[in-house]
Amino acid sequence: MDRRLVIVAVAAAMGLASGCGDDGKDSSVPAPSASHRIAVSSSAFADGGTIPRRYTCDGENVSPPLAFSGIPATATTLAVLVEDPDAPHGTFIHWLLWNADAKKTRWAAGQVPQGATQGRNGFKKQGYGGPCPPKGSEPHHYVFSVFATDRTLDLPSDASTDDLKRALADHTLASGTLTGRYGR
Repeated sequence: MDRRLVIVAVAAAMGLASGCGDDGKDSSVPAPSASHRIAVSSSAFADGGTIPRRYTCDGENVSPPLAFSGIPATATTLAVLVEDPDAPHGTFIHWLLWNADAKKTRWAAGQVPQGATQGRNGFKKQGYGGPCPPKGSEPHHYVFSVFATDRTLDLPSDASTDDLKRALADHTLASGTLTGRYGR
């Protein structure tokens, strides 16, 4: 085998094993927008602040506590999408969740709201997969996007990010984000 091909193959394998990298398939569907804003916060970190180790692959790997305000009274459910736009191979998905009761505005750490469905993340697992950037890289940004919807979303548990965004497209009443950072 040509030495250059071996070097390329080894480099590709190292890149895939180095943390947040996906199959290179960025979402082709834009995130839904809404004129009303949801305030998204966490008692674990401030917007733009550092995500504590507990909520990462280096810790307990549980979702952080989240709180929401400004959800319209007509909202039925909430959806959450957590993305790392700094991942080496394109945006990496850490959490897809939908059909959470819009009246439950505080979520405890590591808890999935009753009735909510979690999709498959970029680690190819159901549920939350915490920040896990490549060692030695600059801290990555993790965007927790929350969407209030006017209906229950009819999606299979293996729905993709694009499936979720399409389902949200005409049914998002309000949205908001919280961004955290984490480096290794």
